[in-house]
Amino acid sequence: MPADAPTDTLGAFLRASRARLSPEDAGVPSYGDRRRVAGLRREELSLLAGVSSSYYTRLEQGQSRNASPEVLDALASALQLDDAERAHLRQLATARGTQRATRRSAPEKADPALVALLGSLTGVPALVMGRRSDVLAWNPLGHALLAGHLEPGAPTTPGTRPNMASLVFLDADTRELYADWRAKSRAVVGNLRLTVGRHPGDPELATLIGTLSMASADFAALWGDHKVRACATADYTLRHPVVGTLTVTQQTLRSIDHPDQTLVTHTTGPGTPSAEAISLLAQLVGGRTA
Repeated sequence: MPADAPTDTLGAFLRASRARLSPEDAGVPSYGDRRRVAGLRREELSLLAGVSSSYYTRLEQGQSRNASPEVLDALASALQLDDAERAHLRQLATARGTQRATRRSAPEKADPALVALLGSLTGVPALVMGRRSDVLAWNPLGHALLAGHLEPGAPTTPGTRPNMASLVFLDADTRELYADWRAKSRAVVGNLRLTVGRHPGDPELATLIGTLSMASADFAALWGDHKVRACATADYTLRHPVVGTLTVTQQTLRSIDHPDQTLVTHTTGPGTPSAEAISLLAQLVGGRTA
């Protein structure tokens, strides 16, 4: 398991973000000197952010735990972070020093309101996902589109629930399903990074990340990048084994009452070949219930 797998750390995120930003992109003159580090040096970043080099070094090394919102905003601007990365930076700084692992929680139960909404989406492939990417429920069309090779009732029992992150990295059928598997895998890891930032003491989440890191070199490499990504909406081309190639828009809707749970839908443009493929899949599914 990576050293920072259970929690994610502010210093590791800062180092990775600094390494990704070139002097040219940051507007820092290099004068043709040979650089021994990737990206910006610590003193260059501290100068851009308007903080002392010694303070930034202590912050990155975990020796300072009281970064003000103003300092965090200045670092975020200097690192050219997007909104999701800025929020992640603040969460890491807030959680710092309070990252003791908590006891294992009870198995998640799908929000009844989300399950009711799921049942009403008869023509839209959809599923309910929990905090750790476990599938808590899916409608028949969602199951048929994303995981027809699995048992339809798998989400009903905590011990057999599919985990979408595990499927993307460890399941050959799911890997083949996504035409651009790299884009999907980056989205999965980026979203897990955000989740770890919000829940640094979640032992089940740490176990999931450790397991994936040991079982998949692809996951381990992406996890080491420390990139975060909010996956609210994304288009994916699927190579479905039954209805052929189609493109869906994946949208993630978060429950207000249960913010760790999301309803994930997969829609297509009206009148498109992809819509016809979903219609055909719906006919094949027939009247089967979730």
